[in-house]
Amino acid sequence: ETSFYFYMSTKVAVVTGSNKGIGLAVVRALCKQFNGDVYVTSRDVGRGEEAVKTLNSEGLKPKFHQLDINDLNSIKNAAAYFKGKYGGVDILINNAGIAFKASDTTPFGVQAEVTLRTNFFATRDVLTHFLPLVKAGGHVVNVSSMLSASGLKQCSPELQQRFRSEDITEDELVALMQRFVDEAKKGEHKQGGWPDMSYAVSKIGVTVLSMIHARRLSKERPKDGILINACCPGWVRTEIAAPGAPKSPDEGAITPVYLALLAPGATEPHGKYVSDKEVQPW
Repeated sequence: ETSFYFYMSTKVAVVTGSNKGIGLAVVRALCKQFNGDVYVTSRDVGRGEEAVKTLNSEGLKPKFHQLDINDLNSIKNAAAYFKGKYGGVDILINNAGIAFKASDTTPFGVQAEVTLRTNFFATRDVLTHFLPLVKAGGHVVNVSSMLSASGLKQCSPELQQRFRSEDITEDELVALMQRFVDEAKKGEHKQGGWPDMSYAVSKIGVTVLSMIHARRLSKERPKDGILINACCPGWVRTEIAAPGAPKSPDEGAITPVYLALLAPGATEPHGKYVSDKEVQPW
């Protein structure tokens, strides 16, 4: 039995929603480049273990832990596991997300509620429980989307101003995301100043939440050197995007992995929106 102290000094990376797509590609790259334990996590244990077997066949040795970001108990159980075994986490990549197909006939209000519940509210729950566990020098990467930047430009000037402001709070952001869902259910989101894309709104939420957390970390844990960023993986061939997308999942993993593996002692990027390894205007 490996000693408790061994694990406390072992670095660990956790990737949500990593049984397929970009998440699996991120785990693959981290297994090759990160000196520590790398965890596939997924809602479905069978699919997660299948993903581990796939990587084992490539000569890689990830570990697995169940994590359904839509289930608060699952988040708490996973957080307790990583705290108990490793004393926290060094790298957290929030990749889990969903998107409705363009052809989906589900009513817009329902799409808005379901999309925001996973992509924004559940991602926020993971951050609430995992950010306190991130060790000094740790890196947090929230996988957003290029649609967050284009969606932002389609918001009303008032919403754009709030989403770009340095003083927006987490509570205010949560209220705005909830307002979008409520207005979408009534068919009033366009009058409310929102774009007609719930996926884009959910990813605006992820990007702005990253910026809010970055400001908070700089204030509350200034000596810990933790970096948190949102990124756009690009247009990747996954179940979310479509077969015609130009990038492979492994190519989509490049920017998230770059942000996860920023050099020790790096002070930037922090609280930024990053695409193709470059900080983008927001």
